[in-house]
Amino acid sequence: MSYSHQSMGSGSRNARGYEFGRTYVVRPKGKHQATLVWLHGLGDNGSSSSQLMDSLHLPNIKWICPTAPSRPVTSLGGFTCTAWFDVGEISEDGHDDLEGLDASASHIANLLSSEPADVKVGIGGFSMGAAISLYSATCYALGRYGTGHAYPINLQAVVGLSGWLPGWKSLRSKIECSFEAARRAASLPIILTHGTSDDVVPYRFGEKSAQSLGMAGFRLAMFKPYEGLGHYTVPREMDEVVHWLTTMLGLEGSR
Repeated sequence: MSYSHQSMGSGSRNARGYEFGRTYVVRPKGKHQATLVWLHGLGDNGSSSSQLMDSLHLPNIKWICPTAPSRPVTSLGGFTCTAWFDVGEISEDGHDDLEGLDASASHIANLLSSEPADVKVGIGGFSMGAAISLYSATCYALGRYGTGHAYPINLQAVVGLSGWLPGWKSLRSKIECSFEAARRAASLPIILTHGTSDDVVPYRFGEKSAQSLGMAGFRLAMFKPYEGLGHYTVPREMDEVVHWLTTMLGLEGSR
């Protein structure tokens, strides 16, 4: 473990009473050009995220790796574990936990709110963390959370690995009725990757999410399938993310 890791203390309780866990920070080894929040999957924590991010060759990025609240999860029969929001069966008719989604999206935005003005900011994650990343992208485009409160962060990159887009059915109609939302959607780079053999978040939901983003006007949304990949990450997938972030954020590379 490198000395660039720093813990930001134990959890913070936000306005809705969700108790978020410990946040871990990986400091940039080179010039600080970008800050990304990275979000773990169901049952995981920010510590493992920080170790993965520290292993990537991205010296100009500061990584903020929070830990989700512990809560009962419907898809696990009410079992309590770390989860960014409650989720039942992932299906096209699934009900979205908007309160949980907004609480986590707000917590993440708060983590980015004090970054320097000249530093580009973004959000990424795996599985349920990817779902929150994509939900945050829609909040940014719409300029507000699901609750209607203003979304405060100017996102410049979003990464979603093996995830899905909550609220995808109504997204297009919401964005099409606002010129500003359409402008923001069109300018936000997004990369989605998904394994064709994913048995946790089926591949078709990743593909459908990417299609929904494209139809809603997210012109810079890119979808990358990985043949035979299950519900996990592999080095070539992370290499693709590194290359994409370096290009999209205009990073200087190693120093």
